[in-house]
Amino acid sequence: MEIIFYAFLALIVTLLIGVPIPFAFFASSIIVVIFGGYDPSFLLPYGYAQSASIILVAIPLFVLAGGLMERGGIGERLVELIEVLVGRVRGGLGAVMVISCAIFGAISGSGFATVSCIGSIMLPRMYKAGYPRGHCSALIASAGVLGLLIPPSLTMILYAWVGGQSVLASFLATVTPGITLVILFSLINIFLLRNNKDVQVTENYDFATTFKMFNKKAISATPAIIAPAIILGGIYGGVMTPTEAAAMSCLYAIPVGFFIYRGLTWKTFYETLLNSVNTAGVILLMLLSVSVLSRLYIMENVPRELMNLFSAISENPVIIMLMLNVFMVLIGMLMDDISAILLCTPILLPIVVQLGVSPVQFAAILGVNLGMGCITPPCAPFLYLAGRIGGAPVNEMLKTTFILIFFAWIPTLMLATFVPNFSMWLPRLLLGIN
Repeated sequence: MEIIFYAFLALIVTLLIGVPIPFAFFASSIIVVIFGGYDPSFLLPYGYAQSASIILVAIPLFVLAGGLMERGGIGERLVELIEVLVGRVRGGLGAVMVISCAIFGAISGSGFATVSCIGSIMLPRMYKAGYPRGHCSALIASAGVLGLLIPPSLTMILYAWVGGQSVLASFLATVTPGITLVILFSLINIFLLRNNKDVQVTENYDFATTFKMFNKKAISATPAIIAPAIILGGIYGGVMTPTEAAAMSCLYAIPVGFFIYRGLTWKTFYETLLNSVNTAGVILLMLLSVSVLSRLYIMENVPRELMNLFSAISENPVIIMLMLNVFMVLIGMLMDDISAILLCTPILLPIVVQLGVSPVQFAAILGVNLGMGCITPPCAPFLYLAGRIGGAPVNEMLKTTFILIFFAWIPTLMLATFVPNFSMWLPRLLLGIN
């Protein structure tokens, strides 16, 4: 266990000083290999064998689909439609942004793409309407994380791949936590801005005018609405695998972006392809490095040693689950969601199964934990991304961020952890999973 302590310490130190994440994982692996006396010749072949999975083809495809939809104008049409429905109360634009993030996350499967696309559309509108800059940026940071929970989610694909679980079951487990967060974010946003007279309210129209506006926006947004229907309907209907659905979303986004919304040009299409290839390359290198490190952790019996450590503190399963939640949030604070889920799954899944928690339920627990870690300082990658997009300093974002953590994220996490039916009712209803 001493070797693992130094390897984990090296991982944290290298991450904090800014070493790229894949190389930080490789550095930690080298320490285990050297001091643990392992033959390194099997590690790269093992990592390659783990990475050579057809499931993982969905990752670059969803990355590309998210980029095409961001540039193609699909996100903007969704925002305009939702704004007609909920944009006419004080704080309503915040609710529009949250719901738009949830829907766009269901199309792109990526939290970062969700923050970039919806943030670039909504934040200028909200600033013009008098919304506080720090509040808006903090809200888009938390709402962007919905792309990690609302299926199809890249992180859930990776969780299913590492944990040997059904991708569809993992998707279904995160639906209820994701919808719960949408509702809580929207309500908290409206409550915080209820007395802010600087926030402008969109003019109210009579029912006939509103209905006419809705029909006009609905016709314009129909191609955008069809996208999640194709992706989610194909996956849940058993017509397509997640990989096939990712490919279909790319094929659908190209003509819509070029010929219907005309947000794509040959220049932006090339830039999107280039950015997607770079992003996918980084992710796949990360998969290789984390696969090697997690294999070494398993060979060093880290799950058993970690369980022994927690049991020495308390044998109460509730206390152990609380400690595991704290551990996952800390991991989510230090690294991005993909690295965190690849590291946590092989280490923590055997522990929670021993505690009687379903692996499918753990998909929801892990997703909510890492999502909360992504917006929790000091590292908080989504918080800093939202701050850059919105031009807001982090100190102006902290108040709203901590309110959302205490009154939305933590209650959702407690429900996912200690109320199994909260995340399991859909997998049980649709797949018959116990």
